[in-house]
Amino acid sequence: MVFETVGVVGLGTMGAGIAEVFARAGIRVVGVEADQEALDRGLGHLEASTGRALEKGRLSAGEREEILSRVTLTTSRDDLRDADLVVEAIPEVMEYKVALFTDLDRICKPSAVLATNTSSLQVTALAAATGRPGRVVGMHFFNPAPVMGLVEVVGTVVTEPGVVTSVSDLAVRLGKTPVAVGDRAGFVVNRLLLPYLNHAVTLLDHGVAARDDIDNAMRLGVGLPMGPFSLLDLIGLDTSYEIMGVLFEESRSERHVPSPLLRSYVAAGWLGRKSGRGFYGETAAESTPEKAAASTVRVEGSQELAATLAAAGFKDSAEPDVVLRVGEAALGERVVQVRVTGKVAELSGSVLTSRQAVLCARDLLRVAGYTPVPCRRSVIDALLYAHLNDAVHMYSSGYASIADIDAAMRLGCGYPQGPFELMESIGLAKVRDGLRALYAEHLSPSFAPAPLLDQLVTAGLDAFPRA
Repeated sequence: MVFETVGVVGLGTMGAGIAEVFARAGIRVVGVEADQEALDRGLGHLEASTGRALEKGRLSAGEREEILSRVTLTTSRDDLRDADLVVEAIPEVMEYKVALFTDLDRICKPSAVLATNTSSLQVTALAAATGRPGRVVGMHFFNPAPVMGLVEVVGTVVTEPGVVTSVSDLAVRLGKTPVAVGDRAGFVVNRLLLPYLNHAVTLLDHGVAARDDIDNAMRLGVGLPMGPFSLLDLIGLDTSYEIMGVLFEESRSERHVPSPLLRSYVAAGWLGRKSGRGFYGETAAESTPEKAAASTVRVEGSQELAATLAAAGFKDSAEPDVVLRVGEAALGERVVQVRVTGKVAELSGSVLTSRQAVLCARDLLRVAGYTPVPCRRSVIDALLYAHLNDAVHMYSSGYASIADIDAAMRLGCGYPQGPFELMESIGLAKVRDGLRALYAEHLSPSFAPAPLLDQLVTAGLDAFPRA
């Protein structure tokens, strides 16, 4: 299967980026928009993106000119009649996409492959709207398409043999890493990413921790490139809410119920960066930070932290202003539990712990060089372990391989490690036991350890099976 001419329908930020990716690979592109105004915006996206690459020295002036010359822009879909492949990148509305695919089926030659860049909608439904269901696939690029290295290639139950392989080979030609999967809501990346982001919103809504503290915990503690709220604002809260709805419609799982707070933000028009206000972007109110004073401290469970605070001038005492208990549950008015992950220190107390003790602990941990995260219970455990558990369930279901899941999350989300690599670095037993503790507290199926994880730990294994 040879792809010499590719059509791209929809030249917004994503569509224009996809057109640029094909043109960079030496492929002729026909870009289609609804009207001249939209077409001009699409050209602007292309010129701006390649212009930035030129300024950064990633393209020469001649290379940029060649790329732009390979792209023909038009408002007529009929100009796609000779395309070998057409990728649609229009808004995520099923009715719009079905109508488009019906029209493309009429226009394009019988051998052409039709692909959707949908991030979550059912590819099979689009295939069924055409007279060539075997030649319809998903080809999900990630934003910004010229930069992100992943393409999810989605086959359906009616896809002809060889089509997914040919499109995957094309992705390699584009310099991307393809991950070939079946047609399930969210595919690999969004099926794993969005429930984690939605869970973060739930923790915020329930008062477990503040927005900035949750973002700091996951970015500085776990090492993710962005905190969940910064990422939600980037993706768009409306897009995130819609994807959660698609996931829930398919699974009916408690894990996929959209957060009421997320729904409220979308209803208020707080959509993230695109609207200027989301979880961030509010006008900061003037406030005086709460202060606490502690001259004496007792550290239990960490000689290193005790030495650091002693060197900073804080004295040990039998009757300290605050007790920092590292790793163990706290009980007492002046006792604060400290859980250290990387350079993050999560601080939590019992119902007996005073607000003043938590504030003292916060300031002391800053002195010790940590980023303090006051929380009612561990943010990192709740968010990370449930997220990793989802990955095990995905693999166990046969939907995707360990290698593909790890590659998808590294390349599609910028994770430093894939979920399985991360679990193995943490320790399978620690993840399993953490999930058991969360399940015992909440009785939520989301926290019940995946059977495979439990079996591996019971067998004394510290790694997942790989072919």
